[in-house]
Amino acid sequence: MLETIKSSTEVSYVFTHGRRLNTPFVTFIVLQHEKQHGQMGRVAFVAGKKLGNAVWRNRAKRRMRALCRDLGGPWPNCDVIFLARRQTTQASYSKVLDACEKILGGTGFQTSQ
Repeated sequence: MLETIKSSTEVSYVFTHGRRLNTPFVTFIVLQHEKQHGQMGRVAFVAGKKLGNAVWRNRAKRRMRALCRDLGGPWPNCDVIFLARRQTTQASYSKVLDACEKILGGTGFQTSQ
């Protein structure tokens, strides 16, 4: 089961101290730590109101959840925030997935292929 970051304080902490990995479609904010939360790491999916209405935000979050599954997340000892960008729902899913695999593969994350 997917463990999510629920507290706004924890989300703010990851935003402040995490490392940003940018793609044209999704921004990843990654915070690695020694303390493990549960068996796997935790994730959060953020789609801001500035980028679109509720329909767009829900579609973006569904797509980011699917990306997390396909990329092999959540990752042990990591908190990862998926931050939607304007192109998240406009591009084809395969294009978004390829861009995410490329950026995460270069950082040492284990992405499933």
